[in-house]
Amino acid sequence: MFSQEEIAILWLSLRVAAVAVLGSLPLAVLAAWLLARGRFRGRWVLDVLVHLPLLLPPVLTGYLLLVLFGRQGPLGGWLDQAFGIGLSFHWSGAALAAAVMAFPLFVRSIRLSIEAIPREIDEAAAGLGARPWARFTRVILPLSRPGIAAGMALAFAKALGEFGATITFVSNIPGQTRTLSLAMHSFLQVPGAEPMIGRLAILSVLLAVGALLVSEWMVRRAAFRPPSE
Repeated sequence: MFSQEEIAILWLSLRVAAVAVLGSLPLAVLAAWLLARGRFRGRWVLDVLVHLPLLLPPVLTGYLLLVLFGRQGPLGGWLDQAFGIGLSFHWSGAALAAAVMAFPLFVRSIRLSIEAIPREIDEAAAGLGARPWARFTRVILPLSRPGIAAGMALAFAKALGEFGATITFVSNIPGQTRTLSLAMHSFLQVPGAEPMIGRLAILSVLLAVGALLVSEWMVRRAAFRPPSE
């Protein structure tokens, strides 16, 4: 059976991944909509920024997060002074790192779903007098639910396995920032810890498969449900 330490690592990993996905969901939907339907100057800049975490080494991404959101950083210092929120070396910082690393995959899944919606539907809604926000909430958003569902599951799985940016930004603190991937990295350096590594690896595989199955279920459910429901 799993030890209390392993269960604590599991719950921390689930909390970090869940907060990462739910916290980035509104921004992911907005970014995907702008990239799929937007026609504005500097669109390529937004595209680059969204995909930048995929292009940079994860350690560099974690370092940039530390520079920006550390207690001495411009954003981190402001959050600390204004709201008493400290992200560096805290589980919330691990959620931020996981969200940043999963964001490109999240946005791409939703963007492909929006791009698959025929523009004639959007144009018909506009012809009936629907404003852009109404078209987004009543047409685009309901029809893109399969992509949103798939993106959430994909981002959740990515957040569970995040390592490089997390360990650079929030370190590897037991009970605070030590997620599944960080725990396995730590136990690899401990002689005789192979059984614990094996159990954590099994947990990781089960969670990844579970995320895939939930994704398939959510996509099928969203695809066959009428938008008006």
